[in-house]
Amino acid sequence: MRRGVDEENGSVGVATPVLPSSSSSSSATTTARIGRRADPFLVVCGCFSFITALAAILCIAVNVLSAIRSFKNQSTIFDGIFRCYAVLIAVFVVLAETEWGFVVKFWQVLEYWAGRGMLQIFVAVMTRAFPDYNGERKDLVILQNIACYLLLSCGVVYVISGVLCVGFLKRHRQKQEITREQATKDLEELERRREELEQLLVAE
Repeated sequence: MRRGVDEENGSVGVATPVLPSSSSSSSATTTARIGRRADPFLVVCGCFSFITALAAILCIAVNVLSAIRSFKNQSTIFDGIFRCYAVLIAVFVVLAETEWGFVVKFWQVLEYWAGRGMLQIFVAVMTRAFPDYNGERKDLVILQNIACYLLLSCGVVYVISGVLCVGFLKRHRQKQEITREQATKDLEELERRREELEQLLVAE
């Protein structure tokens, strides 16, 4: 705060405090940098989870079509029942990839990558089971092979990654990301409060 003396009347005046305007802009830039920064490892894991979920959805579609065709023929009705179980398990695979808290809470084995991988391999084997040896449904057999080997590949990657503790590393990175996001929100709240206080000082 600075004081100035009027030379003509000798009165002493109090100058208005000058507040630095660059501080708010620099702090806003810092907050924006923190908010834009993303973890490449988590991005790669998210993309792989998306691919695995698509493979599981493809297995669901193939098993549903196989079940419908199997129930039309009495000699293959057990194949249709088997396909229904494959659909149910494949739904759990999709839910596990979403990492929904409700699913992880009641089926904690799905939180570990090795457990997910074994479940995906099991669904892939169920999808490939009971092939059409007569050659009457070649289009469906092709879809079964694509869905089976795609989900099987994802399951093998999950099992190997689980043995290498990649899942543990992902959970650790996720906790760090959540902590950083919370810190960013707190910083934005402090900056907003500081700007409000500065406006009150200027108004006075």
